[in-house]
Amino acid sequence: MSSPSSSQESGVGAFRRAEELLERRRPLDALKALGTLPETESEAASVQLLAARAYLASAQLRRAEAGFLRVLEIDPADHYARFALGRCLQRQSRLEEARAQLRMAAAMDPRPEYQEALGEVSASIAYRRGA
Repeated sequence: MSSPSSSQESGVGAFRRAEELLERRRPLDALKALGTLPETESEAASVQLLAARAYLASAQLRRAEAGFLRVLEIDPADHYARFALGRCLQRQSRLEEARAQLRMAAAMDPRPEYQEALGEVSASIAYRRGA
């Protein structure tokens, strides 16, 4: 039987390994490394965000969307989760919803990549309306 501290340590190890795999563009391996952490650590925004990023990187868009929404339930002020949710919605051609999330992300933190994504989605919406 493992003690709570050893299971925490193994959870941290799994999280770090998954982060490393995602950085190396191996999202499916990252999800495997996370194992059951997203379920057992359902209130940990960092775990939920890492899983959602891996789902997005592996084009599991509905799962990614659910993950980013979970992060925002835990921490509504997470501007990166809003940005990533916007990108996820954009990839699903849900442009109006994407624009709303990207606007919030850009208002919370005016990073150039947030501004660029917002401009891209807004241009796509304008193009669709004009086509």
